[in-house]
Amino acid sequence: MAPRVIALAELGDELKATIQEGYRGFLRHRDLKPRAGQRQMIGAIASTLGGADVNDKGERDGDPPICVVEAGTGTGKTLGYLLPILPVAAALDKKVVVATGTVSLQSQLIEKDIPELLLATGWKYRFAIAKGRGRYLCNVRLEHCLDTVTARDAGLFLFEDEMPFNPGSGNSELLKTLDAAITDGSWSGDRDAWPEAIPDDLWRALTVDRRQCTGHRCRKFYQCAFFQARAELDDADCIIANHDLVMADLSLGGGAILPPPEQTIYVFDEAHRIADTTLRHFGGSCRIGSTIQWLEQVEKSLSRSATVLAPERGLVALLDEVNQAADLALQALRQARPLLHAILDDNLPDGASHYRFPLGEVAEDVRELCVLLARHFVKLQSWLEDLSSALEKAMDGYSDVPKVDLEQVHQGVGSWLSRAEAVAGLWRQMAEKDEANQPPRARWLAADELGQDLVVSVSPISAAELLREALWYRCFGAVLASATLRALGKFDRFIATTGLPAHSHTLAVPGAFDFATAGVLAIPDIGADGSSAGEHTAALIKHLGDIINPAEGTLVLFASRRQMETVAAEVAINARHSILVQGNYSHSEIVRRHKERIDQGDGSIIFGLASFAEGLDLPGNYCRHVVIAKLPFAVPDDPLQAAQSEWLESRGLKPFQAMTLPDASLKLIQACGRLLRTEEDRGRVTILDRRLLTKFYGRQLLDALPPFRREFA
Repeated sequence: MAPRVIALAELGDELKATIQEGYRGFLRHRDLKPRAGQRQMIGAIASTLGGADVNDKGERDGDPPICVVEAGTGTGKTLGYLLPILPVAAALDKKVVVATGTVSLQSQLIEKDIPELLLATGWKYRFAIAKGRGRYLCNVRLEHCLDTVTARDAGLFLFEDEMPFNPGSGNSELLKTLDAAITDGSWSGDRDAWPEAIPDDLWRALTVDRRQCTGHRCRKFYQCAFFQARAELDDADCIIANHDLVMADLSLGGGAILPPPEQTIYVFDEAHRIADTTLRHFGGSCRIGSTIQWLEQVEKSLSRSATVLAPERGLVALLDEVNQAADLALQALRQARPLLHAILDDNLPDGASHYRFPLGEVAEDVRELCVLLARHFVKLQSWLEDLSSALEKAMDGYSDVPKVDLEQVHQGVGSWLSRAEAVAGLWRQMAEKDEANQPPRARWLAADELGQDLVVSVSPISAAELLREALWYRCFGAVLASATLRALGKFDRFIATTGLPAHSHTLAVPGAFDFATAGVLAIPDIGADGSSAGEHTAALIKHLGDIINPAEGTLVLFASRRQMETVAAEVAINARHSILVQGNYSHSEIVRRHKERIDQGDGSIIFGLASFAEGLDLPGNYCRHVVIAKLPFAVPDDPLQAAQSEWLESRGLKPFQAMTLPDASLKLIQACGRLLRTEEDRGRVTILDRRLLTKFYGRQLLDALPPFRREFA
């Protein structure tokens, strides 16, 4: 019998006591004192979720309870949301999904933070981690890759494109090591659990997407790490996911990967990322030349598959249908390429890298072309779906084709189906007309990085309506938390970009730091500000060596890669060898080398871009000085930003005030947040852009920054 759902109103003091005792237990366990901000956060979340109207079936009746909390660094926000949510969700018989910004934060929660919470409180909640298929090895793919290596070593493949699953050269020994670890049980198949980095080219050959997976039909289903992990989700009270996985689930309708939104209370940690993540999942792009090459390769592969499937006449007939559909799509794309190139060449502004259709509106002849391409790729997608289903049926029953061969063809077809689906979606979005009075989609053409291919892209410019429809009004409730949610001291920009309901409860709680004692904010005069790129870069080259102490841990943040690389090549810093420049090594390798140098008593300097301005944790001596080269205004020629500005202008708003300035404020706060990571940290933030002191908007940006002691030249 299903458990009786107890309305929160019935629990009253009992639920409150459970949360309070859990908090006291945690503080005792860690020998900590209560933090004012943390207590505020716990209370706000408990009261918001506890105020939900619930009917006698346990369903939400009324507006979804949503709590938005900006919790400064040092608040302890993980505890701040888990302590109230777990008892409330249990009382309501609802699942909790905690979505982090990155896979690494998922691991920290499941391996460190949550076990410590359960140990301290004595609570018995069950947790599981949810990751996409792409983080897990496919055992069948491993088998095929090993067979490929054996065949290649024996000289059975003459050309690379004859290898159905090409693991790349030089990976033979690692493949054998992975296979041995899977066989003896020392490794589950989770990429994140392997002690060393697995090269991306090899991992692509070892994993599958949902279209390539045969599920319970697979010979190795009961050995599959992905399905073993997925089985744990059914029994979990709380699932640790990430933003991308939540958005992938919602794009499939919700409830396909994670529990249905209606039965879920979501927590979005690092919630400032959610709008950007949503836009990535609901947009698309197509490289014309690359797609033509892919279709040509599909036709060759279909011929080989026909030989393998020869005993099954029905499958061979479906292969012929796929071949005809692929050929029609190929011919249409070949004819479209020069027309699209001409549009780009005729409209490309001087010095620009792309042409964006104004307000997302394509000319009627272009729209008709996109309709034609969408029709061909939808038809290809449909025939591939039929072929995939037929292959699965053949695996279920008797077939004259060995199951191992059916599996191999199915995985190849699944790969084609995923790509056809994505390309069909792109052309469909290019062809569709946007709804009146709603933000249009951005549509643009561009040359690729090498100038050798034409890229067609489309993206929603606002995540607000997508999130309203797919998430906020479907979920039982939600909590959004981050150290930086307010821009210019207000939640307005965050609420506008995420489409949060007007009734959402917002709260900003202080962090644990005494900023005036712990840090200094300096704005020296280097003779140029960020409005003049050339002069500012020259000034950085001239003065940066005097500003940085090469003997300590320093993080220098740039707004553009060009400026960063130019300064790195020419700056006169005594310990030049100690500069680690983003792009020369991976993100994790830069951090490892930086920490290693500091641990050895040497200085170390990181030159980084936006990805180093948020989420980077360098406590203590690892970061005593943060240098922000330039105010982080959005790049003016970014097509998505330009489309958003254009839409705001069409609505009578000023994009700089409504979007550009608030977004820069948020990024600047995040960058300053790299300095103090613990209550013991001390250091300095230097901003080398005098516009903070000379422009009308400077005071707004300064007032929103942490209250460091200030030194302005």
